[in-house]
Amino acid sequence: MPISDREVVARLLLAVLFSGLIGLEREVSGRAAGFRTHILVCVGSALMMLTGMHLFAVYHGLTDVDPGRIAAQVVSGIGFLGAGTIIQYHDSVRGLTTAASLWAAAGIGLAVGSGFYVGAVAATGIVLIVLYILSVVEHRLVRSKRKQLKEDA
Repeated sequence: MPISDREVVARLLLAVLFSGLIGLEREVSGRAAGFRTHILVCVGSALMMLTGMHLFAVYHGLTDVDPGRIAAQVVSGIGFLGAGTIIQYHDSVRGLTTAASLWAAAGIGLAVGSGFYVGAVAATGIVLIVLYILSVVEHRLVRSKRKQLKEDA
């Protein structure tokens, strides 16, 4: 059964909300892929999932249509975009967290697009906890370790 137009719009708007929360954190952190980038990735993947489901509903029984094939291409294709956010800077690599958050935003978009709201909400919450709270924990641990190394020297 095809999804109603209202449901399509609602799913796309949920994708904006969820990814906007993640992108806002990246934007505040001054990362290259921020608010708008995360929204575009999530809405785009939600639309691709909706398209796969629509095609399945329209052509079911007439030919073999697998809505998961489009989702699989999103998962592999987002790696290209994520790779563009990763750079080597002196002796370190920067952008891995942003690349991972883009990949997560794509997954959230696929979940929203397919109507898997519980997974999308839970994943959004987990990603936000990782980006906000674990960032603070990580910085405190690093500062503590640096302080300990200075005292030992």
